Amino acid sequence: MNQLLALPLLIPLASAVLSLLAWNHVRAQRWLAVGGTAILLAAAVGLLAALWGGQGMAATQIGDWPAPFGITLIADLFSAVMLVLAGMIGLAVAIYSLADIDERREAFGYYAFLHILLMGICGALLAGDIFNLYVWFEVMLIASFVLLALGGERRQLQGAVVYVALNLLASATFLAAIGLLYGMAGTLNMADLARKFADRAVEPGLVTLVSMLFLVAFGIKAALFPLFFWLPASYHTPPVAVSAIFAGLLTKVAVYALIRVFTLLFVAEQGYTHGLILILAGFTMLTGVLGAVAQNEFRRLLSFHIISQIGYMIMGLGLFGLASSPGVGIYALAGSIYFIAHNIFAKTNLFLLSGVVRRIGGSFHLKRLGGLYGSHPVVSLLFLIPALSLAGIPPLSGFFGKLALARAGLEAEQYAIVATALVVSFLTLFSMTKIWMEVFWKAAPKSVAQRIEEQPEPYAARGIRGLLLPISGLAAVTVAMGLAAEPFFQLALRAAEQLANPEIYMQAVLGEAP
Repeated sequence: MNQLLALPLLIPLASAVLSLLAWNHVRAQRWLAVGGTAILLAAAVGLLAALWGGQGMAATQIGDWPAPFGITLIADLFSAVMLVLAGMIGLAVAIYSLADIDERREAFGYYAFLHILLMGICGALLAGDIFNLYVWFEVMLIASFVLLALGGERRQLQGAVVYVALNLLASATFLAAIGLLYGMAGTLNMADLARKFADRAVEPGLVTLVSMLFLVAFGIKAALFPLFFWLPASYHTPPVAVSAIFAGLLTKVAVYALIRVFTLLFVAEQGYTHGLILILAGFTMLTGVLGAVAQNEFRRLLSFHIISQIGYMIMGLGLFGLASSPGVGIYALAGSIYFIAHNIFAKTNLFLLSGVVRRIGGSFHLKRLGGLYGSHPVVSLLFLIPALSLAGIPPLSGFFGKLALARAGLEAEQYAIVATALVVSFLTLFSMTKIWMEVFWKAAPKSVAQRIEEQPEPYAARGIRGLLLPISGLAAVTVAMGLAAEPFFQLALRAAEQLANPEIYMQAVLGEAP
């Protein structure tokens, strides 16, 4: 099993290197994009299956240095699930890119940087020490900045400047927190840190102080309130394939890091730290959805919804620290994990669909579109599935994720956050209805009607058929997660049980119980 841990890093690395060697052979790069992401997905599924059928956690030390002195790679069910999600989204975006990315961007290394981005994501999910987590975040930042700016269009460069400036601020805060943490504890291995914090070898008040720096650093990268404004300023500027993989994975890796450190390390004063997280969750939900309601540009509207949905993800983390019983806390964490998986599929799919709408109607602006329900019913149906799931309509996956979080909130007697979540769900449905009415239901403007009439076979025109393949696959997963919610939620529940018991993590890395 230990050999499986390195594969999610080696596969995208090899794919990136081969893509660079095939710099002048775009067709070979396309094959590598699809083949490399498919192999990455297979490796992630194999790791998840091995963990599910075994002890549920595996760790290895790079270079055979003993922990906590070496570089640790570790996977539990939560990180393995996230790796599978990264593989699925990587494959879907790679297939979509074949019909979406223009030849000029392909010639300048688009596919190589896509693999490097996936390598950074997988590295962050497998990192067993804080400094290597920082390194993998920087790999993600560099690759995402190149993908965001690739093409050199003015709006891309404007979005890229905002994106990189705020993320560099987050990285500087992250690095400062790492320095303080090492000065206090003398180690950066997360299992060793957890053991020292549990033994109170470090003053809990100082640990809580440092935890606030981590909350700021990861909060910026996850687009938490109030430092979220970089996201809607940048995510609508690159090609749709790039927007989609950013929307699906980047902020979710930051949420993963928040859940990891605030269940493993920063648990001494949960009434304060997790109470603050719960407050931020409420404001993030509300401000994000209000921003979405005010938008009339397809991708900007969806970008604000990314922010809003992040609030639901950390809602479970906040409830975990404030729950009156361990069972309620575990259930809340399971709700967050399930919701993350649901949202990754739904949000990626909506961004991919925005590209299809742009191909058909010639614009991302809602007021300039219309009539797609009559001319493209398949596209309309494929939009409704993730849109209604995002709003929490049963029996789709979003309903069960929100139900789990609301139930945990009621059992924890946190009525304000539950009320906020319900109001935000209603406003989410309102904004999805707004897209439906403007893009699909109303009569097509003259310019759009003319474009539609010029397409003799609508799904073959402008490469739309190729774009619908990954969209249909993601929609099928969304439906499956809703109709068969029980096994998916059981996986999330078992992953949450591991997160709630740091002793299992410490034993897997250090080889002995604390």
